[in-house]
Amino acid sequence: MFGSISFDAMYSALDALSLRQRVIADNVANVQTPGYQAKRVEFEDALASAVAHGSGRAGASIGVSLEPTREDGNNVNLDTEVVSNIDTTLRYQLATRAMDSNFSLLRAAMRTS
Repeated sequence: MFGSISFDAMYSALDALSLRQRVIADNVANVQTPGYQAKRVEFEDALASAVAHGSGRAGASIGVSLEPTREDGNNVNLDTEVVSNIDTTLRYQLATRAMDSNFSLLRAAMRTS
């Protein structure tokens, strides 16, 4: 189980989703900061590629949002951040439930052995 592709992929996804939540919080905190450029966390393509090549380990990258800027140079879109936060939270919950299910199976197997 530990060291398997699925476990590594789930661990990588949880790590990247956690990073995405922190970046979203930073974006929201800077919604009124002149010149601030919103950031985005990307990891899904890297994770899919890693799994396709027999590894579940993939890192996340932080890039700058391509949203248009306002007159003050800030490009944080609060609506986009809220939707992204909801999506990220739901993905994180799904991943933690999957991990919990795997650990429950492991605990059950250990009890019967």
